[in-house]
Amino acid sequence: MTLTTNQQLDKIQPSAIRVFDQLFRSIDDCILMTIGEPDFSMPEHVKDAAIKAIQEDESHYSHSMGAIGVRQAVADYLKRRYQLDYNPESEILMTVGATEAISTVLKAILNPGEKIIVPTPGFPLYKLSATIAYGETIEVNTSESGFLLTADQVHQVMADHDDVKAIILNYPSNPTGVTYTPDELQALVEAIRQYEVFVISDEIYSELTYDQEHLSIARLLPEQTILISGASKAFAMTGWRVGFIATQEKWLPPIFKTHQMAITTGVTVSYKAAEEAFNHGAEAVALMKAEYEKRRDYCVGALTNLGFELAKPSGAFYLFIKLPQQFGKDDQAFCRDLAEKGKVGLIPGSVFGPGGEGYVRMSYALSQEGIEEAMKRITNYMGKSE
Repeated sequence: MTLTTNQQLDKIQPSAIRVFDQLFRSIDDCILMTIGEPDFSMPEHVKDAAIKAIQEDESHYSHSMGAIGVRQAVADYLKRRYQLDYNPESEILMTVGATEAISTVLKAILNPGEKIIVPTPGFPLYKLSATIAYGETIEVNTSESGFLLTADQVHQVMADHDDVKAIILNYPSNPTGVTYTPDELQALVEAIRQYEVFVISDEIYSELTYDQEHLSIARLLPEQTILISGASKAFAMTGWRVGFIATQEKWLPPIFKTHQMAITTGVTVSYKAAEEAFNHGAEAVALMKAEYEKRRDYCVGALTNLGFELAKPSGAFYLFIKLPQQFGKDDQAFCRDLAEKGKVGLIPGSVFGPGGEGYVRMSYALSQEGIEEAMKRITNYMGKSE
């Protein structure tokens, strides 16, 4: 007898983002603009809530859907911020970060051979999670449409493919930082509602939308939308692993089954911290957002002065930067050379799928001082490379 493992895993490689990050960490004095993680501390009142929970022995199992207190806090938050109505008892499920939410949803809705539409450049996890779930991915290159999926592209894909089960959206976007205007989103919704497909909308960066108010597609297309978000980016709580899924009651039972079989329940203390964050974190979010916007504007100005072209950065904390013609399209070679010679670490755009070739992703989730030094180093590197 020959023992084997899940053959789908043969199609998957370790995270290229993490591979490049670890490579550049090994380079002495390299400024890392690689990982999308807030550099701020978790708000003090959220820390206090976590400490209080520990002191009160909140160390036992929670409900598998998440403590009702944090689910109520999420429901109130979604209503207050985005005018969304979800029942905390039957339409909200807490997950171990948005990452688990993505994996759980895809495993719950996909049958072998069914397909998902993934706009690219995009976060690699969507395709990888679909592969593990025995689904197939249709990657739609959006580099010629402002890095946004359009109604025409939806119609074209649906005409060309059978068995399409879902469309994944992520806005504001990782890696590009772009987002939809209300008119653009409405046009996309009018196309999607013509088809029997789910919309899995990853809106983890919704609080970090700079030039307009974020509009959730769940507000426009609630009957087809499975909304994913969490506490990691907005409240600087990446290590607490608090995500959530919000959707209409009829869609939650299979998602819940998949979630419960994987983890039973999340972390009780994390729920207490997140409950405080969702209920009372608006002021801290506003302060962090203002600082991110300042950093964005500084980086855009510095890079534009150096001759770089950028996708319109309207949200998140990333810039998607086109390489000058002199460097060609080998973004991986550029990133390695910049890290070794210029001491700045960026992520190659090609790891985010079709349309990312010849671009690099920069995270400006680091201090203003660090950003200014990075820009000096990039300026120096560019001067020597001419």
